[in-house]
This record gives sequence, structure tokens and C-alpha cells, in this order.
Amino acid sequence: MSLTPSTMIDLGSPLPSFRLPDAEGHTVGSDDYPDQPLLVVFMCNHCPFVKHLADALADFTREYQAKGLAVIGINSNDFHAHPDDRPEKMVEEAEARGYTFPYLVDESQDVARAFEAACTPDFFLFDRDHRLAYRGQFDDSRPSQDTPVDGRDLRAAADAVLADRAPSPDQKPSMGCNIKWK
Repeated sequence: MSLTPSTMIDLGSPLPSFRLPDAEGHTVGSDDYPDQPLLVVFMCNHCPFVKHLADALADFTREYQAKGLAVIGINSNDFHAHPDDRPEKMVEEAEARGYTFPYLVDESQDVARAFEAACTPDFFLFDRDHRLAYRGQFDDSRPSQDTPVDGRDLRAAADAVLADRAPSPDQKPSMGCNIKWK
């Protein structure tokens, strides 16, 4: 299991424009959430780092969607080389975990490149003006540790954004498996 950090692009960066299908062919795009804070999570089914926090992520997203945060998951992995990440497996994973957000397929990997996403999971939180307010880790937990998975870092950032405040600029990179590029 190799450890890849997120790229930590500049805070204030604009939300890259995208429109992607989910595994069932419904399209969702960045412009579907005007004037709404938006969390974009690059994720997949097979990564041990995503699996480690998947249930907590499902709980977090349900809680924060109720508070007004829009959430999108994007799988940019080469699913031809990694069959556990195929679109039909994404549907199964979303149902098993209880994801309440669109889980989109970035088969071309263009969206991951536009975001400069590097790992799974990789979190990008945009404010109401769709400017990057947070890019970092869910929390300090890792698959090999006994640290509780509580989403502390992302929760603090989301609470700030929902209150129209800037999160602390002291942000730790997310760590996970590298995106499986073609």
C-alpha cells in the first residue's frame, strides 16, 4: 500500500467546470449547485484508505447535506485495469455504504487532472462562490492506526464554510492510494 499525499492546490482556486455521468448514466455537473457550498471527493471502491473511512464519510455526508452542503463523489481510476472500480461496482458500493451523493465516473480522467487530484480519498471543499476553501484530510486516522475515524478536519472546514467563514489555512494533506492513471 503506497501512500500518496494530495497536491494542496492554492486556496481560493475556482471550482473546475465538469459534467460527468454516474454509473447509471445520469449526468451531474459543477453548475448544478449554484450559490451552494460543494464538497468534491475523489474516491474509489478498492482503496484501503477509502474503505477505512467510507462508513464515516457516508454518515458525514448525510449530516452535512442536511445542513446545506452539496456533495459529489468522483471515481477517476482506470477501471479497466482495476475491475473493482467498474461503474456497476460503484452502484453496489454506494448502496452498501448508504451514500446519498452522486458517485460519478471520470473515465477520461480529465476532471481529476483539472482538480490536480492525486489520491483517494482527495477532498476539495468549495464555498458558496465556488472558491476552494479546504483541501486536505478527513481526519488523522489511517488504516494501520487505532485513531478514531471522526472526520474532525473536514467537519471543522465544512462548519466554517456553512457559516460563511474561511476555514483555518493550516490544512494537512489527505493521504491515500494514488489515482490509477491510464
